[in-house]
Amino acid sequence: MAADVVFLDDDEDLRDLFREAMSLFVHRSCLCVASFAELAQSRDAVLGAKLAVLDINLGPDGPSGIDAYRWLRTQGFDGRVAFLTGHASTHPLVAEAKRMNDVEVLEKPLPIATIIALAGGAPT
Repeated sequence: MAADVVFLDDDEDLRDLFREAMSLFVHRSCLCVASFAELAQSRDAVLGAKLAVLDINLGPDGPSGIDAYRWLRTQGFDGRVAFLTGHASTHPLVAEAKRMNDVEVLEKPLPIATIIALAGGAPT
């Protein structure tokens, strides 16, 4: 079954917060994954989502959120994409994300109001 929102971040606490915010405030299902590998393993659920929120930097030795974005697009994902970052705009991955035309780049920490707006505003 497809999720409404996909959230990719290596921070477990942030995944838990995002999942709860989606459920409590906007009544959207949220598939939270910790890595690119988990994202790919959940392909069918991921591709049916309307929104993917991707942490730009998933750690030093693995694929980045940029890699996840490219994979999503090559797999036919046509939903909205937003990147999250805790890094300066001069970080190479952040700079690359900001050059993309079809994404939003948001800075951590995300206020609850931003999470609600990102997911479509008012609860359904």
